[in-house]
Amino acid sequence: MAAELDKLLDQIYQLREQIEQYFKDAEQRFRYSLKDGRVAFSDTIKAEHKTHRKPLLAYLLNARLSSIISAPVIYSMIVPICLLDLMITCYQKLCFRFYRISTVCRSEYMVNDRHKLAYLNSIEKINCAYCGYANGVIAYSREILSRTEQYWCPIRHANRIPDAHQRYTDFCDFGDAQGYRTSLEQHRNGLKQE
Repeated sequence: MAAELDKLLDQIYQLREQIEQYFKDAEQRFRYSLKDGRVAFSDTIKAEHKTHRKPLLAYLLNARLSSIISAPVIYSMIVPICLLDLMITCYQKLCFRFYRISTVCRSEYMVNDRHKLAYLNSIEKINCAYCGYANGVIAYSREILSRTEQYWCPIRHANRIPDAHQRYTDFCDFGDAQGYRTSLEQHRNGLKQE
């Protein structure tokens, strides 16, 4: 059974490599470069992009009524998202030290580079910044909580979880009491600060 799972995980790893290659190929296709995490377009490409920017007034006048009505609700979520960001950061800074769990680097999850796209108007850039931040906070939180789960309860559930975090496949099988007891320290040691 473990060999079968290892084979499936290897296939997933190979697919991830193919996805990474796809994104690297996109850099060439859309003619941008990444240097130290910063995006750069040539002046020619920037000028071409600007020709595709929708003017702000036209953007607002053509907006769907449902978008206008729902915008305040969507943007009101910034309060709990910021609160989650603050609380999850405090949580890991305090608790992970007690258990010597390596901390999650927040900046790796806070990716905001869409403002470099000259074909977006200012409202679209704000929308993209909001979505980038919100999804970054959720991904950052998920990694912190996956490390917490690995430390305290590295056991798979009996019911299937859609899109489980990356650590989940290494957890003990549901019902494997001996496996849990013999591997708990190994799971915990895998999180230790170096």
